Amino acid sequence: MKPLDGIKILDLTRILSGPFCTMILGDMGAEVIKLEPYPAGDDSRGNPPFLKEESMYYVSLNRNKRSVVVNLKEQVGKDLFKKMVKDVDVVIENFKPGAMTKLGLNYDVLKELNSRLIYCAVSGFGQTGPYSERAAYDSVIQAMGGIMSVTGQPGGIPTRVGTSIGDITAGLFAAIGILGALRVRELTGKGQMIDISMLDCLVAIVEGQIARYFGTGVVPKPVGNRHATATPFDLFKTKDGHIIVAVQNNVMWEKFCKVINAAQLFVDPRFVTNATRCDNEAALKSILEPILQQKTTEEWIPLFVEGGVACGPLNNIADIVKDPHILAREMIVDVPNHAKLGTVKYPGVPIKYSDTKCSIERPAPILGQHSEEILREFSCSEEEIKSLKEIGIIK
Repeated sequence: MKPLDGIKILDLTRILSGPFCTMILGDMGAEVIKLEPYPAGDDSRGNPPFLKEESMYYVSLNRNKRSVVVNLKEQVGKDLFKKMVKDVDVVIENFKPGAMTKLGLNYDVLKELNSRLIYCAVSGFGQTGPYSERAAYDSVIQAMGGIMSVTGQPGGIPTRVGTSIGDITAGLFAAIGILGALRVRELTGKGQMIDISMLDCLVAIVEGQIARYFGTGVVPKPVGNRHATATPFDLFKTKDGHIIVAVQNNVMWEKFCKVINAAQLFVDPRFVTNATRCDNEAALKSILEPILQQKTTEEWIPLFVEGGVACGPLNNIADIVKDPHILAREMIVDVPNHAKLGTVKYPGVPIKYSDTKCSIERPAPILGQHSEEILREFSCSEEEIKSLKEIGIIK
């Protein structure tokens, strides 16, 4: 058994935010039917890098799904979609607001076909508000959501977070929203619409930056790799690389001083509290840097770990995929039976239940791989399927 066994999702999403959401739900056991536009499918199928003509970008985001290609611009395709909607639990899309209304397939129409339907719409700015009809991509949302203004080095240019956090966060909140709506439906028997805005989601995770602004009136700025309210909490050079050290309180500060054999720093008036350490961060860093450069990263790590100080190496992607802890946690897994690629390596499922284990059952589908199989499940005859192919409705 998996947490979402028996839940059927009709997934119209493309690129990143929506596919990330449905990937999570698929990992949790939901049956995800990825309905791709005719004839080329999800736009991300054109994103490099490619292996055997398959986009690895697409492959990375669409595991645990089946693909059916339907032309929703034609009435026959719309009718087929409506037929499917009657027998699913969730419809999710991440089109620009108004797109589904133009197709005549918006929530107000679909809920009349299925009163238990949960409809999730993910967009850049949401379904309401003065920006709702604007186009948006991750970089636009990172800039407008404030996260770029506090990312980067002091005095440097605003910097985009290295992963598409605007899309990813929207996908996570969409998954949470769908789970909540499923719970409400258990109690009421009714579905509802969920409106997820990428911009809303980034504002929600800017965390202490907004609180600090309201508390001080000072606009937060980038502070590099250090923490704005704890010191020493930063990336330091070592003899052969870097180490991240995170000292959150005075107990750990004392442990840190013992590990580096600098007990005098613990009683130095400039560094006796976290507040004074933050006030004198530059002076403290100038003292710590030459000390930490006396040993390699591999020499420091066990000393800090044994001493009870939070720390870690600066890993690149190649380091991550072979890290023994990450491998032990099954966060890099082999998934066999991709139609073209054979076995595919995926990041594993980070949600670890004690009883209802999540897993990756199937790799991402090739375009239209399951069209006929899926339509048979929705009571389409062989003649209907043949006809739909001939007139350009399915692929």
